Amino acid sequence: MNKGTKRARIRKGDQVVVIAGRDKSKRGRVLEVSPVNGKVKVEGAGIIKKHQKANPSNNRGGGIIDKEAWIDISNVQLIDPQSGRPTRVRYEVEDDGTKTRVAARSGMSFEK
Repeated sequence: MNKGTKRARIRKGDQVVVIAGRDKSKRGRVLEVSPVNGKVKVEGAGIIKKHQKANPSNNRGGGIIDKEAWIDISNVQLIDPQSGRPTRVRYEVEDDGTKTRVAARSGMSFEK
Protein backbone atom coordinates (compact mmCIF):
# COMPACT_ATOMS: atom_id res chain seq x y z
CA MET A 1 0.00 0.00 0.00
CA ASN A 2 1.16 3.51 -0.76
CA LYS A 3 1.57 6.02 2.01
CA GLY A 4 -1.74 7.76 2.59
CA THR A 5 -4.00 4.91 1.44
CA LYS A 6 -4.24 2.98 4.72
CA ARG A 7 -7.74 2.31 6.03
CA ALA A 8 -8.59 2.33 9.74
CA ARG A 9 -11.48 0.26 11.07
CA ILE A 10 -11.73 2.62 14.04
CA ARG A 11 -13.32 6.04 13.63
CA LYS A 12 -13.57 9.23 15.65
CA GLY A 13 -16.24 8.96 18.36
CA ASP A 14 -16.06 5.14 18.71
CA GLN A 15 -15.95 3.56 22.16
CA VAL A 16 -12.74 1.54 22.53
CA VAL A 17 -10.79 -0.36 25.19
CA VAL A 18 -6.98 -0.28 25.44
CA ILE A 19 -5.71 -3.89 25.27
CA ALA A 20 -1.95 -3.32 25.74
CA GLY A 21 0.47 -0.93 27.38
CA ARG A 22 0.44 1.00 30.62
CA ASP A 23 -3.23 2.02 30.19
CA LYS A 24 -4.44 -1.55 29.60
CA SER A 25 -8.21 -2.08 30.24
CA LYS A 26 -8.99 1.66 30.15
CA ARG A 27 -12.07 2.54 28.13
CA GLY A 28 -12.72 5.77 26.31
CA ARG A 29 -13.92 7.60 23.25
CA VAL A 30 -11.68 8.03 20.20
CA LEU A 31 -10.76 11.72 19.86
CA GLU A 32 -8.58 11.53 16.74
CA VAL A 33 -7.48 8.92 14.18
CA SER A 34 -4.34 9.01 12.03
CA PRO A 35 -4.65 6.09 9.55
CA VAL A 36 -1.39 6.95 7.76
CA ASN A 37 0.59 6.58 11.00
CA GLY A 38 -1.65 3.82 12.38
CA LYS A 39 -2.35 5.74 15.61
CA VAL A 40 -5.34 6.93 17.64
CA LYS A 41 -5.95 9.30 20.56
CA VAL A 42 -8.25 7.90 23.24
CA GLU A 43 -9.98 10.06 25.85
CA GLY A 44 -8.37 9.47 29.26
CA ALA A 45 -5.73 7.01 28.00
CA GLY A 46 -2.06 7.66 27.24
CA ILE A 47 -1.98 10.87 29.26
CA ILE A 48 1.31 12.78 29.02
CA LYS A 49 2.49 16.02 30.60
CA LYS A 50 3.37 18.82 28.20
CA HIS A 51 5.31 21.90 29.28
CA GLN A 52 3.51 24.71 27.49
CA LYS A 53 4.83 28.24 27.09
CA ALA A 54 2.35 31.07 27.56
CA ASN A 55 1.14 32.75 24.37
CA PRO A 56 -0.78 35.96 25.13
CA SER A 57 -1.65 36.57 21.47
CA ASN A 58 -3.54 33.24 21.40
CA ASN A 59 -4.92 33.93 24.91
CA ARG A 60 -3.21 30.76 26.19
CA GLY A 61 -1.68 30.45 29.63
CA GLY A 62 1.54 28.60 30.29
CA GLY A 63 2.32 25.72 32.63
CA ILE A 64 2.26 21.93 32.64
CA ILE A 65 -0.83 20.53 30.94
CA ASP A 66 -2.09 16.95 30.69
CA LYS A 67 -2.97 15.76 27.20
CA GLU A 68 -3.64 12.52 25.34
CA ALA A 69 -0.74 11.01 23.41
CA TRP A 70 -1.01 8.91 20.26
CA ILE A 71 -1.55 5.16 20.91
CA ASP A 72 -0.86 2.50 18.29
CA ILE A 73 -4.09 1.40 16.62
CA SER A 74 -3.20 -2.25 17.26
CA ASN A 75 -3.37 -1.61 21.02
CA VAL A 76 -7.07 -0.68 21.04
CA GLN A 77 -10.18 -2.70 20.29
CA LEU A 78 -13.73 -1.55 19.61
CA ILE A 79 -16.37 -2.27 22.24
CA ASP A 80 -19.30 -4.46 21.16
CA PRO A 81 -22.51 -2.35 21.35
CA GLN A 82 -24.50 -5.39 22.52
CA SER A 83 -22.32 -6.99 25.22
CA GLY A 84 -19.84 -4.20 26.06
CA ARG A 85 -16.88 -6.55 25.51
CA PRO A 86 -13.94 -5.98 23.11
CA THR A 87 -14.54 -7.20 19.56
CA ARG A 88 -12.96 -7.22 16.12
CA VAL A 89 -14.60 -5.46 13.18
CA ARG A 90 -16.11 -7.07 10.12
CA TYR A 91 -17.58 -5.37 7.07
CA GLU A 92 -20.91 -6.37 5.54
CA VAL A 93 -21.92 -5.22 2.07
CA GLU A 94 -25.65 -4.58 1.64
CA ASP A 95 -27.56 -5.29 -1.56
CA ASP A 96 -27.43 -1.61 -2.55
CA GLY A 97 -23.60 -1.67 -2.25
CA THR A 98 -23.18 0.17 1.07
CA LYS A 99 -20.57 -1.14 3.50
CA THR A 100 -21.36 -1.22 7.20
CA ARG A 101 -19.05 -1.97 10.12
CA VAL A 102 -20.27 -4.93 12.16
CA ALA A 103 -19.03 -6.40 15.46
CA ALA A 104 -17.48 -9.80 14.74
CA ARG A 105 -18.53 -11.08 18.18
CA SER A 106 -22.28 -10.34 18.05
CA GLY A 107 -23.06 -9.23 14.50
CA MET A 108 -24.46 -5.88 15.75
CA SER A 109 -23.82 -2.81 13.60
CA PHE A 110 -21.63 0.07 14.84
CA GLU A 111 -23.44 2.64 12.69
CA LYS A 112 -25.88 4.88 14.56
